Amino acid sequence: MCVSCLSEAGVKNPNPRKRKKQSLKLGHGGTLDSAASGVLVVGVGNGTKMLSTMLAGSKKYVAVGELGKATDTLDATGKMVLEKDFEHITRVDIEEKLKSFTGDIMQVPPLYSALKKDGQRLSVLLQKGHKVEAKPARPVTVYNLTLQEFKPPLFTLDIECGGGFYVRSLVDDLGKALSSCAHVKELVRTKQGQFTLEEHALHEGQWTLEHVLRSLQPCSESETGTKPSKEHTD
Repeated sequence: MCVSCLSEAGVKNPNPRKRKKQSLKLGHGGTLDSAASGVLVVGVGNGTKMLSTMLAGSKKYVAVGELGKATDTLDATGKMVLEKDFEHITRVDIEEKLKSFTGDIMQVPPLYSALKKDGQRLSVLLQKGHKVEAKPARPVTVYNLTLQEFKPPLFTLDIECGGGFYVRSLVDDLGKALSSCAHVKELVRTKQGQFTLEEHALHEGQWTLEHVLRSLQPCSESETGTKPSKEHTD
């Protein structure tokens, strides 16, 4: 990494000739599920202090759900725990049920999540065989929720939501509301705060040091008064 870039990132007196290790902070503005893809904003150096401010606003997702099958993780990575009929479900049924999941709603987070108990993630505790109780329902906001495609058993949702929202819980709850069950088959985050997948993401062919450095957005000292975001959503 070049000296000027280290300086912009908040490293004091960077000198590549010295063997002394340079400390460079990295942070991210909220987790993504291991099976999900899309926008994950990373802060470098002083930029870690700006994440909460820069990521204020809504998030957008495109989710593909599969009717008729429920898993313990509420997505395709988990073990199937329930199978139910879905032939009775129509496009109109889904669109009607989505109305009750729009606005300010209460939502129970998934058991398999980055939320913590006694300092450890719930997902890690479950993998170790510990018994974990579901977290209580909490208020979340859904600004926009539309059905983009319906090809049974698959359906595609376009979602715009606030912080703390879990797409997996939405799809699971929707399946139950339709007198069936469902899980997330694919999930892409297309927007996080002011950052979008179209405008800011680096495609695989651009995963080089040169392109990464070009994508860094420098920050001034006056903008670094906030702490990095610790919000965990999928």
